[in-house]
Amino acid sequence: MLRQTLSAPSRAIGSNLRLAAQRPLARPQAFRAPIAASRAIAPRSARWYSDNADSKDAKPTEGDAAKTEGQDAESALKKQLEAKDAEARDWKDKYLRAVADFRNLQDRTARDMKSARDFAIQKFAKDLVDSVDNFDRALGMVPEEKLASAEKSEQDLVNLYDGLKMTENILMQTLKNHGLERYDPHGEKFNPNEHEATFMTPMADKEDNIVIHTQQKGFRLNGRILRPAKVGVVKNK
Repeated sequence: MLRQTLSAPSRAIGSNLRLAAQRPLARPQAFRAPIAASRAIAPRSARWYSDNADSKDAKPTEGDAAKTEGQDAESALKKQLEAKDAEARDWKDKYLRAVADFRNLQDRTARDMKSARDFAIQKFAKDLVDSVDNFDRALGMVPEEKLASAEKSEQDLVNLYDGLKMTENILMQTLKNHGLERYDPHGEKFNPNEHEATFMTPMADKEDNIVIHTQQKGFRLNGRILRPAKVGVVKNK
């Protein structure tokens, strides 16, 4: 009876020990409070955003927006400045061209006016040179031996010759004052711009293209050939 009474509590204690060994050990309640407190006190980790503009998660800030607006304004001002510079260059080019055209017009007008003054009497001079030629022909018809003669019968002819010669000299000086000059190319080199060859002849003692005879004297009007001289030229070959 006594053995049964003692074995019953021992079996109960053994079963309790077996149950305790099968159950996991529970954490002591004393360690839970500090862990929870440490979690409450610890600060949250900061979140970092990427500066990459291509990131989909990045959001523009006010500073970025202001910077973008400043860049856009600067780009617009640069474009306006470039446009104004191009316009200024264009106007400068037009101004320089206009000044050059005006100066060319002034020079051309001055040349035309000078040409008009210098050659205004060209038609009149062409008609006048035939009369001058008649003076020259008349003087050339008087033989030199009669001019050197001391006979009284020839004195009238000498006086007439002298009078014609003085008239011719005065006329030629008057024409020269207005730019009309007569020239005789006898003995000069043939120049096709000033001479007109009427015949050619071989001469052993003369060089080629030398003027040996003046058939008709030439005239210049202010340096321009009004009428070329008609001449005879040496041609040996």
